Parts: sequence; structure tokens; C-alpha cells
Amino acid sequence: MFEQIPNCELRVADMPPAEAQWHEIESFAFTYWAYDYHGGFDAVGELANAAGAAYAEDGTLPDTLAELRTCLFFEQRRYHHFGWSPEGHAMEYIRALLEAIRGKVAVGEWD
Repeated sequence: MFEQIPNCELRVADMPPAEAQWHEIESFAFTYWAYDYHGGFDAVGELANAAGAAYAEDGTLPDTLAELRTCLFFEQRRYHHFGWSPEGHAMEYIRALLEAIRGKVAVGEWD
């Protein structure tokens, strides 16, 4: 298992660059084991699926660092189970999550 990085300890330097390959993003996603933070698969899946639908509909993303990291974690799990890497709109969404996380961390917005 990957070393976990709590939100309050996450630094921009811990994150992959914006142009990172999928395997780098996957590794970063594992630094936040969302199942532990949100009470298991059902809660994580509900939050992540709703956020993905909102992004597809109007480009909005979750408000908090915890929610953003949860969504990124869930996308990693989703594509791991699919057995292929995301591309197209899915990868656009994942990169948007990553950049929103970076923005929150850069200004110290941990909640």
C-alpha cells in the first residue's frame, strides 16, 4: 500500500505535474485511501459518481480538498477495474480534479 498523505500535510511537491502520465496520477491517487475517510465503497462511489455527472453536465467540481481527492481516488479504482487507462473526456475530468487539488494545496485550503 502507498504511504498516505493527510490533507493537512499535502504539498504541491507531492503531486504529479499537470502533464503527468496516468501511472503517475494513479500513484498519487493512492496517497488518499478514501474508503477510510468516507466509510467505505458506497459512500465514496456515491460522492464520486455525482461529482463526475456534475462535471459532465456543467464543468463543476467538488468544493473541498477531501472531496476532490476522493473523486480522484475513485477514478483510479474505476479504471483499475476496467483494465484500461482513461482517455478523452474521462482524462480531461481527471486532470481537472488534479489541478483543482493543486490549487487548493497551493493556497493551503485543507478543508
